[in-house]
Amino acid sequence: MSTNVATQNKSNTAGMSKVRFITQVGMLGAIAVILMAFEIPLPFAPAFYKIDFSEVPALIGCFAMGPAAGAMIELIKIVLHLLISGTSTAGVGDIANFAIGCAFILPAAWIYKAKHSRKSAMIGMAAGTVFMAFIGCFLNAYVLLPAYAKAFSMPIDALVGMGTAVNGHITNLLTFVVFAVAPFNLLKGAMVSAVVLLIYKKISPILKMR
Repeated sequence: MSTNVATQNKSNTAGMSKVRFITQVGMLGAIAVILMAFEIPLPFAPAFYKIDFSEVPALIGCFAMGPAAGAMIELIKIVLHLLISGTSTAGVGDIANFAIGCAFILPAAWIYKAKHSRKSAMIGMAAGTVFMAFIGCFLNAYVLLPAYAKAFSMPIDALVGMGTAVNGHITNLLTFVVFAVAPFNLLKGAMVSAVVLLIYKKISPILKMR
């Protein structure tokens, strides 16, 4: 009898933990979509490149509950954003946001998971920022900008021209990536990392409660 009770208690605990996990992921995803609405334009990049802090909840979720939680938060954020606001980029910007966001948070989470310390978190976020910048440059040059141009029936040169209008160093696709995309992602990674470092220690005990 005692064995059955112990098994039942273990099953109930696991069930409650699963519900708590789903609830926390959903909550952080909802916070992320709210933060996504507050965008900061940048003087060195075209108007469609704006920084937001929606990766903050995703990165906190990664650190507290693991990489899978962070990816789910990113996905929930994008789905909610599409349902609430629709898309002004034919879905290209939304796919980019998800892919590049994951490129940032997942390396950070994997490094932090290996050793839970402030130093490890900082190394993880630095690595994630660099990886995000690299992936962002690659995807923008070879996938996202061409897809965006095709979706709106405009030449790549027109997008480059939008960059040239705000940044004289941008003269072609390569310089667009180097002087707009890379700085954008590096700055975003640094800003999100700084916020997470400031608030994670205060929030994490709540998320880790069982």
